[in-house]
Amino acid sequence: MQAQLELFSAEHPEVSPETAEFLRLLREQTERMTQMTKTLLEMSELRTVSCADRIEIGPMVEEIFTDLAPLAEKNNVTLESTGDAVMTGSDTLIYRLLYNLTENAIRYNRFDGTVNITVTHKDNQLVITVADTGYGIPEQYRESIFQPFFRVDKSRSRELGGVGLGLALVHEIVRVHDGSISIKSNPAGGTIFEVIFDQKSKE
Repeated sequence: MQAQLELFSAEHPEVSPETAEFLRLLREQTERMTQMTKTLLEMSELRTVSCADRIEIGPMVEEIFTDLAPLAEKNNVTLESTGDAVMTGSDTLIYRLLYNLTENAIRYNRFDGTVNITVTHKDNQLVITVADTGYGIPEQYRESIFQPFFRVDKSRSRELGGVGLGLALVHEIVRVHDGSISIKSNPAGGTIFEVIFDQKSKE
């Protein structure tokens, strides 16, 4: 579908405004379907991924900040991090987990907002929090938000290009690593996602 749309656009550069808008919508929808398919494939293959990598969380967070810097600059969001730790798991999946949480924290933040990732050890547990200064998530939605295709604000999610699977994938990655994830209100305004991995069996 994408190839045919690109071919049509190349062969018909001069079209009416109505046709141009129709083509734009088609391209947008096919791109959304592509993203959805890729994410569903990732979710279906989670159990076959090895979780034996030695992962340094601090450097990974810095890499994610670098990858998301253009989006943060566009939204005038400041990225901050504190702490470091080492865990055993899938490097690819933990990267995807932190990337998805950070990207969401940027997209749904306020202009001039902040995203802060904190890594700590507490009672033989690795705790990673991703805090934003956005508009927050109503308490009644905090369980449902990890369900596939669930959206708190459907119009805003579509406007930002989401397909409703990012947090569902995060939840599955946490589950594969025998961890837990919860949502809290940020005292500074916004939302805090807290991910906890039991480190007793990893030491």
